[in-house]
Amino acid sequence: MYSKYHNRRTTVDGIPFDSAKEAARYSELKLLLRAGEINELKLQEKYMLIPAQYRDGVCVERECAYIADFDYIDKNGVHVVEDTKGVRTKEYRIKRKLMLYIFGIRITEI
Repeated sequence: MYSKYHNRRTTVDGIPFDSAKEAARYSELKLLLRAGEINELKLQEKYMLIPAQYRDGVCVERECAYIADFDYIDKNGVHVVEDTKGVRTKEYRIKRKLMLYIFGIRITEI
């Protein structure tokens, strides 16, 4: 069975990734981390874009969040949020715009 976007789930260091491209980027970032080129590497960092909406204690709308593939500080002290994209869906483009509007973060696409 194939996924919708034909990505292949891959595991590196016991960590499952949604695609081989994402797994390869993780391997690159690990090398940069060891070389001291980046710091504070985080995987699957969650950014709340719109909180859940409740009426009378009942959730009427779930939260809208962006989950970054990678989050780190580069050697110049700049906070970098990366996403390894094969397909830029409409949903992703909206979340990318919300990340810039709400947090002032421009997502780096690999």
